[in-house]
Amino acid sequence: MLRPWNLTLEIDKSSSKAIYVQLADSIAADIQSGRLPKGTALPSSRSLANQLKLNRNTVVEAIQLLLSEGWIVSQERRGTFVAQQLPYHFNLQTVEKSQASDHHISQRILFDDGNPDSKIAPIEQLGRAYRQIFKRSARWKMMGYADPRGHIDFREAIATMLNLERNMQIDKKNLCISRGSQMAMYLVAQCLLQKDDYIFVESPGYHAAWKIFENAGAKLIYIPVDAEGLVVEELIPHLKGKHNVKALYLTPHRQYPTTVTLTQIRRSKLIALSNQYGFTIIEDDYDYEFHFEQEPCYPLASHKELKNSIYIGTLSKVVAPALRIGYLTSSDQSLLNKISDLRYIIDIQGDNIMEQAVLELIQDGTIRRHIRKATLHYQKKRDFMVSQLNKHLQDHVDYTYPQGGLAVWLSFKYKIDWPLLFRKLSERSVHIPHPENYNVGNAYGGLRLGYGSLSEELIEEGIIILAELLTLSKLPS
Repeated sequence: MLRPWNLTLEIDKSSSKAIYVQLADSIAADIQSGRLPKGTALPSSRSLANQLKLNRNTVVEAIQLLLSEGWIVSQERRGTFVAQQLPYHFNLQTVEKSQASDHHISQRILFDDGNPDSKIAPIEQLGRAYRQIFKRSARWKMMGYADPRGHIDFREAIATMLNLERNMQIDKKNLCISRGSQMAMYLVAQCLLQKDDYIFVESPGYHAAWKIFENAGAKLIYIPVDAEGLVVEELIPHLKGKHNVKALYLTPHRQYPTTVTLTQIRRSKLIALSNQYGFTIIEDDYDYEFHFEQEPCYPLASHKELKNSIYIGTLSKVVAPALRIGYLTSSDQSLLNKISDLRYIIDIQGDNIMEQAVLELIQDGTIRRHIRKATLHYQKKRDFMVSQLNKHLQDHVDYTYPQGGLAVWLSFKYKIDWPLLFRKLSERSVHIPHPENYNVGNAYGGLRLGYGSLSEELIEEGIIILAELLTLSKLPS
């Protein structure tokens, strides 16, 4: 049903920005301002084209752009609606003034930092699972309140997956389901850390996690990362000092942002230090699911000798980013009880029906088949991305050849005028993640470029433009 909303759009034909992008930006602005509330139904592409006197194909392109950026969602046989969970967004003036933020930008070529391709998500299978759930005779039982740790059958399925595929030894009692790994980190930080506790973090590393720990009152100690992962030896002086080091947060399997894997020798040293000094290892198993040539390394949490650990994972990249499905596990029942209590305060419970639907996909083999299909899909994109780097960026960057995951790490052969580069990229309708997302201060050691969500055509075009603009943005040595 159409709502009383009329879009006023003045087309600037002299602008280098395509008409469909101008249209998408106008709709996104109405969503951001609240003029189009969350859940609002949008007119059909035909109605919108008639209203604006535009070619319908132009409107369809704008809608596809808004769908890919997360401003709107499509529901089969119902139409398109404003998303309930909106992406971050800021305008070009903000970029030009600060060059400091990496929120979502409406650009034609969007290099994110490693998002999956939502176009291959098992949407039809998920929809079928939802329909099957509502046909059950006892479906009314799912409409009430449930366990704040997550549905018991779903937790059992996740525990089984972790035990069989990641060599872990956990029980459903050791698991808590969350709305994404970000929420899991927040719950852990609030229940584990206190004001003036210290926590080790990787540098470069994951800024969003850093903010969560600082919000809990903790102080960060930055530990460098090299080609073998976290430099474990750098922990020792701090552990022997007067700092009350409570925990270490790391992404050992596919380090964010550099994509390197922590070596087995360093893993053994890290476990020994954790046991000796009593700090908890918070392991974020980032990008574990997608492996290409080599077998994955089992998590640190799978080592029986490790005494103090918390393991965080997610299914969001496997199923669909819009479905916030994270989980955490720990052998510390006291900590899990605190986390469960906090989860109850802020959210009471998770999405019981969604958990049941995803459980259907796990049990009927859909998730396993999708991971195999997606891995081949992303490996092909990785190979194409690397071919373009070799062809166009050899004079500008060195890169770490990714063995899995959805992004590549680039290190530059010269200094970059970053404000100039970002301004020029915006003019060409290209977005790249800002290096401050993972670096400390202004020491930008590299750039993370995701390839999972882009088509090969846009990857090639984006890399060619980036190579051209890097030449213009090179600072004298």
